[in-house]
Amino acid sequence: MNTNRLSKTIEAALNAQITKEAHASQIYLSFAAWASSQGYAGIANFLFKHAHEERNHMMKILEYILKRGAKVEVTSIPNPPENPLNLYNCFEKVFGQEVENTKAIYKVVKKSHEEGDWATWNFLQWFVNEQVEEETLAMNLLDKIKIAGGENMSNMAQYSFDRDIENTSQEITPAQDVTTANP
Repeated sequence: MNTNRLSKTIEAALNAQITKEAHASQIYLSFAAWASSQGYAGIANFLFKHAHEERNHMMKILEYILKRGAKVEVTSIPNPPENPLNLYNCFEKVFGQEVENTKAIYKVVKKSHEEGDWATWNFLQWFVNEQVEEETLAMNLLDKIKIAGGENMSNMAQYSFDRDIENTSQEITPAQDVTTANP
């Protein structure tokens, strides 16, 4: 008896998303290593945590595929992009990566809607909410960097930004805990 509850197209799309989440983790890991080598301990810590969070997203999708009786396909991931040129460029790249991930999630959501796979559609709503959170966080950090001088941030502004990130990186609310009363 076939116990697979996912269509071949949804299975393939979710497996592709696993690869995208793994790639996102590698990007954060690469940028964290860059930040650490530049002396930005707070930013490095923030980015290392986000690398771990992206890996958790990958695992969440992997586990869902298995729960639906489908086959997981682990594939190779692309190399992360080149190291950032500066802090502004780092967070521009972070924002761009999050936007691309959002687009990928939306494609799977649309496909699940078109196929009437309501279990997958419902499962993916967590990721839709998570991507709003991730994009907003990246935009807010870019705004702070712009206010501090953008690509021309002074050393003192870079130091302050690094300390600010170090002190706030623990305060990220997971998407599943966010409500209208607790944004």
